[in-house]
Amino acid sequence: QVQLVESGGGLVQAGGSLRLSCAASGRTFRSYPMGWFRQAPGKEREIVAAITWNGGGTYYADSVKGRFTISRDNSENTVYLQMNSLKPEDTAVYYCAAGLRVGLPRNEIEYDYWGQGTQVTVSS
Repeated sequence: QVQLVESGGGLVQAGGSLRLSCAASGRTFRSYPMGWFRQAPGKEREIVAAITWNGGGTYYADSVKGRFTISRDNSENTVYLQMNSLKPEDTAVYYCAAGLRVGLPRNEIEYDYWGQGTQVTVSS
């Protein structure tokens, strides 16, 4: 089992920044690819970014490319999402997830453990 706890969400003005953290406990964190997803009201959950187990590979959704950065610190069992130049359309509940499969999974179904989510609200 893996337990994931997100933090760092909040209210920010458009153009501002937030840094989300996801602390993992349980099974060996450093073995898993990790992802950040988000779900806006009335919309399906979508992937934002993903990172391989060692941080050597990353993926970003087109909507956040150049603005968001995913990173991880395996010594601290934590994955981060640095969000810059935030837009109102980034408003959503953000979830981190851990996958048991190798590589860089991009689909929700490929992730096995989920956090409870943290709200990010960007005002215009």
